[in-house]
Amino acid sequence: MTKRKEKKPQTDSAPADLIQQAIADGKALIAEGKSKADAAMAIFRLIGESSQETVVQAFVEGATLTPKGALTYWYNCKRKLARERKKAE
Repeated sequence: MTKRKEKKPQTDSAPADLIQQAIADGKALIAEGKSKADAAMAIFRLIGESSQETVVQAFVEGATLTPKGALTYWYNCKRKLARERKKAE
């Protein structure tokens, strides 16, 4: 019988002021006419190490996404950043 790995609740590694800055940056990009994907990626680059719930909420507020859409963007941003980091190695 194999042991199951227990999931530990992820705590936010980004301070509240950084989260608010990420949301403001996302709103600014949207106001400039940039895409929601651009805004979401900018937010993710700043606070991507935070919990999924925190990043998704920042996407809703800063990139004007719906909660379901924000979750999809979270997965896409996570994969894109992982590919970029792997390519840079």
